[in-house]
Amino acid sequence: MDTTSPLPREFFNQPTLTVASTLLGCRLCRSLDGEVLRYRITETEAYDGPDDLASHARSGPTPRSAVMFGPAGIWYVYLCYGIHWLLNIVTGPEAYPAAVLIRGTDTVTGPGRLTRALAINGELNHRPAIPESALWIEPGEPVEPSRVITSPRIGVAYAGPDWSQRPYRFQLSGNVT
Repeated sequence: MDTTSPLPREFFNQPTLTVASTLLGCRLCRSLDGEVLRYRITETEAYDGPDDLASHARSGPTPRSAVMFGPAGIWYVYLCYGIHWLLNIVTGPEAYPAAVLIRGTDTVTGPGRLTRALAINGELNHRPAIPESALWIEPGEPVEPSRVITSPRIGVAYAGPDWSQRPYRFQLSGNVT
């Protein structure tokens, strides 16, 4: 398997907003059929803690969200609307439920299209972000802070006027959708 060093688990054990913005420019890597595919991450969204009304963790640990309460650096993959698998990485200290949704790369925009293109499904839920899991993140080229655009998250109006409007969506300029 052709790999360079993945981001260490400690990288993900940082504040969620830090991880969400710092992942921009990193490479999402997927091993499929003996080939390693690498895509530059261009869009993320942060879901930060039990008080975040847009987060699945807002109701405490459930069978679906329990992984968010676990250690950093673990994949949280869930089915949205019974149609699309969505890919998140758990962040922050254990027992503090937080994760970053990977929304897009340099070649695929939209979290559902991304998981479909990379054959990601619920089998990767609860797995660590390491090459042995066939899905990991590698460091990328550093991104100048001036190239990071923040905006409200998509599709979270149910969270109310405060949480739905927080600038927890991060995009690389030039990749804005």
